[in-house]
Amino acid sequence: MIGRARRSEELGETLLPKRLALPIFASDPLSSVAYATQEILLVLTLGGLAYLHFTPWIAAAVVALMAVVVLSYRQVVHAYPSGGGSYEVASTNLGPSAGLVVAASLLVDYVMTVAVSIASGVDNIISAMPDLAGHRRALAIGFVALLTAMNLRGVRESGRLFAAPTYLFVGGVLIMCGTGLLRFLMGDAPVAATAQYGIEPVPGEANLAGFALLMLVLRAFSSGCTALTGVEAISNGVPAFRKPKPKNAATTLSAMGLIAVAMFVGVTTLAIVAKVHITDDSCRLTGLADCTGYTQRTVIAQLASAVFGGENTLGFYYIQAATALVLVLAANTAFNGFPLLASILAQHRYLPRQMHNRGDRLAFSNGIVALAVAAGLLLWVYKANVTSLIHLYILGVFTSFTLSQAGMVRHWNRELRVVTGPARRHRIHVSRAINGVGSCITGLVLVIVLATKFTQGAWLAVVAAVVLWVMMRGIRRHYDSISAELTATDPRSELVPPSRVLAIVLVSTVHKPTLRALAYARAFKPDRLEALTVAVDRGEAVRLREQWERLDVDVPLKIIDSPYREITRPVVEYVRSIRRESPRDVVAVFIPEYVVGHWWENLLHNQSALWLKNRLLFTPGVMVTSVPWQLSSSVRADRPAARAPGSVRRGEPAAPRPPYQGRS
Repeated sequence: MIGRARRSEELGETLLPKRLALPIFASDPLSSVAYATQEILLVLTLGGLAYLHFTPWIAAAVVALMAVVVLSYRQVVHAYPSGGGSYEVASTNLGPSAGLVVAASLLVDYVMTVAVSIASGVDNIISAMPDLAGHRRALAIGFVALLTAMNLRGVRESGRLFAAPTYLFVGGVLIMCGTGLLRFLMGDAPVAATAQYGIEPVPGEANLAGFALLMLVLRAFSSGCTALTGVEAISNGVPAFRKPKPKNAATTLSAMGLIAVAMFVGVTTLAIVAKVHITDDSCRLTGLADCTGYTQRTVIAQLASAVFGGENTLGFYYIQAATALVLVLAANTAFNGFPLLASILAQHRYLPRQMHNRGDRLAFSNGIVALAVAAGLLLWVYKANVTSLIHLYILGVFTSFTLSQAGMVRHWNRELRVVTGPARRHRIHVSRAINGVGSCITGLVLVIVLATKFTQGAWLAVVAAVVLWVMMRGIRRHYDSISAELTATDPRSELVPPSRVLAIVLVSTVHKPTLRALAYARAFKPDRLEALTVAVDRGEAVRLREQWERLDVDVPLKIIDSPYREITRPVVEYVRSIRRESPRDVVAVFIPEYVVGHWWENLLHNQSALWLKNRLLFTPGVMVTSVPWQLSSSVRADRPAARAPGSVRRGEPAAPRPPYQGRS
């Protein structure tokens, strides 16, 4: 399913041309036009139809913000092409704590991107096929699993899969908007099926004025800002581009901004022309015969139906299929951004080091799986409901926008102190102005988002980011303390051999595993060797002593009394007493263990050995060695397949399978 494993030297072959990088890194902001306009309308219709005239002004503000953010991130791409994006900018210029704030916000937002994109995609599928409404959660979890498998195959392979749906969606939406607006100019404006319905205001939201009206408009604006999610992904993914990396990434970023703005403006304009009416509750639509059994269609679905002449036309199903597919695949922006950022954080010791490891396909597999698990849980808990999830969204992305732009201002200030050429200084002044304006505007939007969405669920995203920030600082402190503890300051003192090696072989009965452990321990030529057993039952201990003497085992046997029938505690206390008497000596404990072939056999054997090892490993100066004895059932477990795990993906030929001979 994942494909043939790739060698590390093949990493260069996975780099992306611009035509593949666009659908990989920009599918989220491009697809957000499918719900950004809808979110604006949902908020404005809380007050009924009276406030829909604010829609074009809010859309214009979103477009202006998009232009500022894209221009700002073009500066980031050129100044910091290593792939850290907002995190690297904030860490370098504002300090590690600010960088961690950005990282925590982005990681939370990437999880939300997957959840919201897939939930919105499922919504569009249900708009075309309402009978699937009862399977919303199962569809969402299934899409997460599918995206995970595709991304585990590698960035380039997933890009090929995502390119066609993204371009089909862009083309379809532009054709739909162009057709609808052309009909409007020719006097045959498309009309949505919901234009005939009125909308009852939510109690307390009608006839708003002053501050209450301002808050409603700001809420609609903050919801429309979902169109900007994922813009920063290109700055995080610069290392995945072909050379020249910064130039190609900046070009892709500009193309993404232009296409996203064109589609958002087209959809919003067409929604106003077609008089699309949509609410958070279908029973607020007036004129419906049965509001409880009515399933509202998305704005995109209503526009496609109005433009192409109904819900059974080829154009309608094309738009719905392309929209649903690209919304599901839009989560791929997070599947590329999250693992890359997690890898950089792991390299800086803020996340477990496993996040920095590349899998068989040279993708950051651990980050991909972690994102899938987090998003899947979120979709399950919130029942894949876009309205519930959207309030947790976009908070993190504007936090990273604001801090990264502020960091870029400080970066340009530092550059101005060393640059002397007038042309170069002029370019820096322009770049600083762009980033300064971007920081102020995105900071204002962040305040608006916090003020309008905090009590509606955004507090949960804030809590998650704070917990993640604290956790990452704790992980860094742990790695730093371990590094300091393990640093070799005087190698000569560390290489001094112990005064003596005292070997202890644990014995329960005299059988082949015990004799093998004794022979193995003797091969180390310790200064002292003894066998040790715990007398849980005095009668058995006496019989063991008699058997030991009868077999003439030339290793002294020590029996420890255990009045409370414990095994682990007496052994540990005895070993520690030897260490207290001779601190410079090393005690080597040899434990015979069975190697079994069935999982249930582990429940019947080795439990005492497992507990002993766990306790002894905490004692300084004690070395624990397992001496395996393979039972006959282990032969079957040693022959699971003709190929070793991963050999198919590595392209290794099948090895001849040895015949089963049993144990001699």
